[in-house]
This record gives sequence, C-alpha cells and structure tokens, in this order.
Amino acid sequence: MIEVAAVVMAVAFVVLVGYVVPTVIQVRKTATQAERLLSQINSELPEILKEIKQTNENVRVMSAQAREGVGRASVLMNAIGDVGETVNQVHGVLRAQGTTLMKNVVSVLVGMRAVALTLKNRAQKREGR
Repeated sequence: MIEVAAVVMAVAFVVLVGYVVPTVIQVRKTATQAERLLSQINSELPEILKEIKQTNENVRVMSAQAREGVGRASVLMNAIGDVGETVNQVHGVLRAQGTTLMKNVVSVLVGMRAVALTLKNRAQKREGR
C-alpha cells in the first residue's frame, strides 16, 4: 500500500512538474522581454527627455514672442483709437464751422435780398410818382 501511495505521489509530482515547467519557461521569456524593453527604454529615454526639453524651450520662446506681439498690437490699436478720436473731433469742428458758415451765407443772402427788394420798391415808388 505504501508503494501505491509512493507511485501516486510520484505521478502527482510528475504532473505538477509538467504544469509548472511551462509556466516557469513562460515567466522566464516574459522576464527576458521585460529586460530588453527596459534596456531599450533606458537607451531611448535620454533622447526623448532632450527632445521634450527642446520642445519646452521652443514653446517658452514662442510664448514670449506672442506676448511681445500682443503688446505691440495693443499699442497699435490704442494709437489707431486715438487717431479715430482725433478724426471724430476734427469732423465735429468742421461740421460746426460748416453749419455756422452756411448760416452766415444764408443771412448774407437774405440781407442782400432784402436790400434788393428795398431798392426795387424805392425804384418803383420813384417811377410811380
């Protein structure tokens, strides 16, 4: 009976080893692949970090240039606004002076008409005498 138990244990051990060995082999392959991957990452990482730093520097420079451009555009827009305000003021002055000039011209014409009517009336009275 002990012999049967020993044979059963031996068979069980062989079956267990039969299942464990492929698993150990797969774990070893996976570990080898992970080691290769880590080695590749270690070799590529410095270059990637260098590129990230360069990209960061480029973005920083472009941001500074954009801020400078926005500042210049702001100054330009303020100057354009000032020119527009000046043009508006000149337009208002010219409009007021044009209105005053038209009133003066109309007043002179009305006066000349009154003088002409007066002279005409006097001439008619002299002829009618």
